[in-house]
Amino acid sequence: MGLFKKKPSGSFEYLIVGLGNPGAKYEMTRHNVGFMFIDRLADRNNVKVTKIKFKGLMGECTLDGVKCLLLKPSTYMNLSGESVKEASAFYKIPPENVIVCFDDTSLDVGRLRIREKGSAGGHNGIKSIIQHLGTDNFPRIKVGIGQKPHPDMDLADYVLGRISNDDEVKLAKAIDTAVDTIGYMVNGQPNKAMEICNRA
Repeated sequence: MGLFKKKPSGSFEYLIVGLGNPGAKYEMTRHNVGFMFIDRLADRNNVKVTKIKFKGLMGECTLDGVKCLLLKPSTYMNLSGESVKEASAFYKIPPENVIVCFDDTSLDVGRLRIREKGSAGGHNGIKSIIQHLGTDNFPRIKVGIGQKPHPDMDLADYVLGRISNDDEVKLAKAIDTAVDTIGYMVNGQPNKAMEICNRA
């Protein structure tokens, strides 16, 4: 079975998840890039992601004719899989149709990568999703936030740090590009999505 090919039996074909931490103190921090992605996607499609369900904030939209569920887990990053599991199980959305956007320290700020599957790579949110779904076979959009500036700096301090003005510009552009690719991803054109993201 190829990427994005499995037809779910529920009312939504795709679950699109952005990872982050809830609360005002975490707004505009590097670890909340996934939330920013969902907010931008929702804004582009004039939908609200405000319904409290599945241990998160949920919204519904149709992207290029495909019904999608948007989700921002409210569990805090380390327990993101609880929210993703509940939503995907309720709507019978298979892991192959769960698209997750999150921050990646291995990529320079504003760089993008789409991957069909893979390990958590040290990201606790992805680790939790793999644990709860029982598979790493779900597509993800990685948004680069760059490496911590000093080797002895605590990683948590870095990812929970506020985004600088310069980086904010780069990340906003990257998130816009990531949103541009979603239509291709939900319509079975992963190669086109990867081409756009991987050159960003």
